[in-house]
Amino acid sequence: MREPISSYPRVRVQGDGWQVVSQAGAVLLLETVRKTGLDQAISAALAPWRKSRAVHDPGKALLDVALAVALGGDCLADVAMLRCEPAVFGPVASDPTVSRLIDTLAASGEKALQAIRSARSEVRNHVWSLADRHAPDADGQVTVDLDGVLVIAHFDKEDAAATWKKTYGHHPLTAFVDHGQGGTGEPVAALLRPGNTGSNTAADHITTARLAPAQLPKKYRRGRQTLIRTDSAGGTHDFVSWLAKRGRWLSYSVGTTVTDTIHQHILKIPASAWTPAVETGGGARDGAWVAELTGKLLDGWPKGMRLIVRKERPHPGAQLRITDAEGMRITCFATNTAGRPIAELELRHRLRARAEDRIRAARATGLRNLPLHRAAQNKVWLQIVQIALDLLAWMPMLALTGTARLWEPRRLRFRLFSAAAQLVTTGRRRILRLTRHWPWTGEITAALARLALLPNPG
Repeated sequence: MREPISSYPRVRVQGDGWQVVSQAGAVLLLETVRKTGLDQAISAALAPWRKSRAVHDPGKALLDVALAVALGGDCLADVAMLRCEPAVFGPVASDPTVSRLIDTLAASGEKALQAIRSARSEVRNHVWSLADRHAPDADGQVTVDLDGVLVIAHFDKEDAAATWKKTYGHHPLTAFVDHGQGGTGEPVAALLRPGNTGSNTAADHITTARLAPAQLPKKYRRGRQTLIRTDSAGGTHDFVSWLAKRGRWLSYSVGTTVTDTIHQHILKIPASAWTPAVETGGGARDGAWVAELTGKLLDGWPKGMRLIVRKERPHPGAQLRITDAEGMRITCFATNTAGRPIAELELRHRLRARAEDRIRAARATGLRNLPLHRAAQNKVWLQIVQIALDLLAWMPMLALTGTARLWEPRRLRFRLFSAAAQLVTTGRRRILRLTRHWPWTGEITAALARLALLPNPG
């Protein structure tokens, strides 16, 4: 008996197949675009940049690139995977046409960027109303997390510089709306910065915090119902004062550096003043306690600011810092939320760690590198990345249920978008027949059925 030479069956490959669609699961994103009106909004916003007798609509071309990025692309040329499926994605602009569009938008500077932002803001308001109780503001509160991300450049690009981690590239500052425990998050701002920009630059945090609320429904653009969270990079006098400025009244929860003065006050806290920290389920967090600092330590800071400190047993093998005390890891944050237990406020601030998940998703969706040379072009690319991330957040929010709502981009691509199908044309209808043996075919069809029930825009 012959011994098999491979563990896998041998198949013959021919390149003459037809009416087969790869990436057929992308119809989930297309239906999301259709039901939210994103295509109409982007097209209307970029209408001033459409040349006379132009074949391709600038809004459709930009959205095609965003769809390619959502499906895993990381450069403009990856729009080719949409171009090869015209029956599903329609006519797609050539690579030179897409490149010229990016150059045209980049030359317009802030005007083009603001047009795209306005369209996204308009659609976001509509999406949240469609999502109803699954929307990020279902409890009347919106949480926006600010965080920086290092983007490596492998050759000399405009504004690329040495970073604080001894790498080379850019240091964008991003903002994401947190969807809470039952969802993911969506981007509301991305500020392109040189790689050598400091982490705690107050002016950049203020600029990003201006852009982020402008993406929210109007009632959340100021007032206590909007919470801004940052790590210790946002704990500067200028930024906290801007957040608390009269007439703006934003809520904040910002990490602060444990200075020598704060450290000395922590050492004087009596044992009776420490309260056990809590977990998300309401139980006590093992080996962690919180306390509130008061007195002259708050002089010079905005009125109503509270300074809360946490001490926790470090993980085995963790290196203690000079600001730690009695073998405990010490962290500190400031907030202007009154009337709530400090353990609850500390838990709320600790959940800011979900911003790291959002950044990981962004890296997997076009932010692993900035593919263009000039800074103005890469600012347009950041808008494309944000549109792609919007779609990857809106589709699960509107169409998926259970744990599927928590799937990150890589899993969405692997399980849903990569499904193949047969394209059947009958009469005037095109039908995609998904393969029966694909484990997630039922998830795709159920999601499409939920999207179909949503009202059409306009």
